[in-house]
Amino acid sequence: MSRVKRGSIARKRRNKIFNVTEGSRGAQSLLIRTAIQGRMKALASSHRDRVKRKRDFRKLWITRINAACRQYGMNYSRFMYLIYEYQSFLNRKMIAQLAILDPKSFHLIIKMILANYNSTLVYCK
Repeated sequence: MSRVKRGSIARKRRNKIFNVTEGSRGAQSLLIRTAIQGRMKALASSHRDRVKRKRDFRKLWITRINAACRQYGMNYSRFMYLIYEYQSFLNRKMIAQLAILDPKSFHLIIKMILANYNSTLVYCK
């Protein structure tokens, strides 16, 4: 059986890995074994941090909403309960953006949900 030289195919495979790890420090951008390990570590880190970024942004939005609500004498949990009762379709990101960029409309939202809440209390009694 004749010998098969895999030079070009092996080089293509290695180059794909080196393209992912380019910009890494030390042997991770030069040696194939450490480059493969570095790529696996980088992919695991990027997956973990994509999930963490969602968590961090949600925390930030909650903090911003809480700070804005406290200016009107209400806390975050009460506000979100009233939003839920009002069946509003605004998510935390949109509410936080309104609280920072347009405080007047945020104040109108608070007045609107409080008016709705007070009217349901009168209606229930």
